[in-house]
Amino acid sequence: MHELAIAESLLKIVRDESKKHGLIRVNQVRLRIGHLSTVVPSALSFSFEIIAQGTLAEGAHLAMEMVPVTGHCQDCDADFEIDDYLFLCPQCGGALVSLLSGKELEIVDIEGE
Repeated sequence: MHELAIAESLLKIVRDESKKHGLIRVNQVRLRIGHLSTVVPSALSFSFEIIAQGTLAEGAHLAMEMVPVTGHCQDCDADFEIDDYLFLCPQCGGALVSLLSGKELEIVDIEGE
């Protein structure tokens, strides 16, 4: 379960940033998670809840925005959402597709007091 390792890294970042900004309690952490990141949101939330016990992030809510997989066709210049891992342009059928989004795993912000 790689979500536990991600939760541990997330907690370290939350602790470091909280210290920098003088937070004594964290209420919410907002994340952006791309569909290609293979993160299971429920497993990440569960893992974070367990490892945050006894820390300033105990009880903090993880708000997760799932980012769709999108691509850019280099043949016809179209941007589009990629479904079912089919990296073909729906406009022209071209296969020269660049990934625009979907691999994110980012902290957007940390809310606390």
